[in-house]
Amino acid sequence: MVENITSNANIASMLQTLQSHAARASSIAGASEGVNRPKSDFSDLILQAIGSTNAAQLDSQKTAQAFERGEAVPLTDVVLKMQKASLSFEATLQVRNKVLKAYEDVLNMPV
Repeated sequence: MVENITSNANIASMLQTLQSHAARASSIAGASEGVNRPKSDFSDLILQAIGSTNAAQLDSQKTAQAFERGEAVPLTDVVLKMQKASLSFEATLQVRNKVLKAYEDVLNMPV
């Protein structure tokens, strides 16, 4: 299982997903220049990321259930959505681990 998560293909796919999210975020930020709107808090960004991960998981589950019921859903769509949901979850988990590690580092700093 660990080999599957850390394979070069999965890492490359996760990197591509993160780069596409970064490009989309920068295009949104570039489109809103000149508009005076409040800045997003870190907690809002985390909630959005968790929400999108949850949406991917639910979409994957719905597609798999439709395939199991015998509806006209291609197997490739099922597998693709499952992989996207898995990568999204893994990315979210890695962010959580990094934030937790940073918190522990700050907590253990000498004052």
